[in-house]
Amino acid sequence: MTVVTVRRVDFGYFVRPASETETGRPQVEPVLGYLIELSEGALLVDTGMGSHPDVDAYYRPRTSSLHAALSAAGRTIEDIRWVANCHLHFDHCGGNPMLPRRPVFTQRIELETARSLENYTLLDLVDAPGMSYELLDGEAEIMPGVVVIPTPGHTAGHQSVVVRSRDGTVIVAGQSHDTATAYARDALGWRASREGHSYDLTDIPEWIGHLQQFDPARVVFAHDHSVWIP
Repeated sequence: MTVVTVRRVDFGYFVRPASETETGRPQVEPVLGYLIELSEGALLVDTGMGSHPDVDAYYRPRTSSLHAALSAAGRTIEDIRWVANCHLHFDHCGGNPMLPRRPVFTQRIELETARSLENYTLLDLVDAPGMSYELLDGEAEIMPGVVVIPTPGHTAGHQSVVVRSRDGTVIVAGQSHDTATAYARDALGWRASREGHSYDLTDIPEWIGHLQQFDPARVVFAHDHSVWIP
């Protein structure tokens, strides 16, 4: 099995209220998934936004359905053979119920948290009929050239996907960071720490170094159109 390419899938956007932003102003954020094209099928990382009246009233989303988003990327639901969610919040697993009987790769702690914590997510997305979870307990090469790495922070079970493609290694970082700029800051901090900088840089996530050691050509994110490039 060979990784051919990694492509963005646009699921629309939502508006983060002022109470959740650093600026004190509402902020529009995209919702992006990534299609990992392999020689034997496609792996979809994140599946878009779920819907609930309370959630919709709060975030005012403008969504593109899984069918429409995949169609815009030149694919159909039938083309998807595997699914991975960076985590199980409603805006990352909204299309999962439309992909029954596909292996869904997730960290065990993430699924346990989603099922046990009130208001963590929309449970009908997580436990929809036909869901088939492949539970991971840490790092795993889920298929040749595709490695899942735990990147806890946003949630305890957050994970990123490292893809060794023909045009260099791509890291689908999900919501490990909200923006490429935030990732760049930590990546540079990791570099400074390795070079023995005198400042205390211990607040940088320890997994940043592990990701950087894959020598990524680019890092992409769930809520930022920008791309980190070394």
